[in-house]
Amino acid sequence: MITVSAPGKLFIAGEYAVVEPGYPAVLIAVDRFVTVTLEASDGLGRLVSDQFGHRPVVWRRDGERLVIDRDQRPFDYVLAAIRVVEEFAVGRGRDLDFYDLTITSELDDRSGRKFGLGSSAAVTVATVTALDRFYDLGLDELSRVKLALLATVSVNPLASGGDVAASMYGGWIAYSSPDRSWMTARLSDTSITDLVAELWPGLSVRRLPPLSRARLVVGWTGEPASTAQLVDSIQKRKLNEDSHYEAFLDDSRACVDTLVAAFDADDLAAAQRQLHRARRLLVRLGVSAGIPIETPDLTLLCDSAEYVGAAAKSSGAGGGDCGIVLADETTDLDPMFRQWELADIRRLSLHVHGGEDETVP
Repeated sequence: MITVSAPGKLFIAGEYAVVEPGYPAVLIAVDRFVTVTLEASDGLGRLVSDQFGHRPVVWRRDGERLVIDRDQRPFDYVLAAIRVVEEFAVGRGRDLDFYDLTITSELDDRSGRKFGLGSSAAVTVATVTALDRFYDLGLDELSRVKLALLATVSVNPLASGGDVAASMYGGWIAYSSPDRSWMTARLSDTSITDLVAELWPGLSVRRLPPLSRARLVVGWTGEPASTAQLVDSIQKRKLNEDSHYEAFLDDSRACVDTLVAAFDADDLAAAQRQLHRARRLLVRLGVSAGIPIETPDLTLLCDSAEYVGAAAKSSGAGGGDCGIVLADETTDLDPMFRQWELADIRRLSLHVHGGEDETVP
């Protein structure tokens, strides 16, 4: 039996721009997990998830092709991960086998509402890592990230993959996305084993040192948001003259690069300034595109943080879900928490998972 847990994620800065190849973002992995348990089986395999009821989806093989007995939609990312890793395993000369996968998740609340912590990425990473061990492939982190990205993009072509990298590497990371059109083109004329070994244009992942005096707090508005729909909306509007998209990309790159330098220098004040800047950029992008990236609840969350001297912004695509607050550890946040309570904004008990810093008070 093989058990793998992969953490959820939160975006710190660089949202929307990171969808474009080579544009940077900063993310963290958080200590809520998707766990995949793999157990060898004989003649058929089963997929079971507590997110979609406990009735198993049964799969079989037609040669090297995986065949599903029932509706497979809830398991799209898992199945994509299986197909990608098994194609890689065959390229490495491995014989394919049967196994059962059981999936459990801590990334939703008890009612099943999502917090926006990247459950699709976490289950993809956990599945890729479990199969890496099952087939004894011995892959390093970057190779597993590439396989997880191939699986993710096959389901959602606009995915940046930042959540995949955060889930794989843990801690605080600086990330930029690969050229997905290049990935697709290369897949048509090379093997997946050779593709994983290549240098991918635009792709970069680096762990960042945590800020020593920083306190990161996460609030959840209770409003679910669809990242795919919001990103798709921005992509459709980016060529409009009044969208100012190219200027947004340039400003976002400068903001994130300066934020990364602040982390490298352990300069909390500089990091807070860039978080303020990142918030303004996202608000401006939303206004120009006619998309509510910062909802009224997110505005209250951020304004109440700025009132006490902290920096705050929406996390991820916005439109609901989470906001993040970066404060000095000595800052009194009680007035902010009172405002959150009045607005029914839920403070999430999260910790940074992996890297040097394991706590988010």
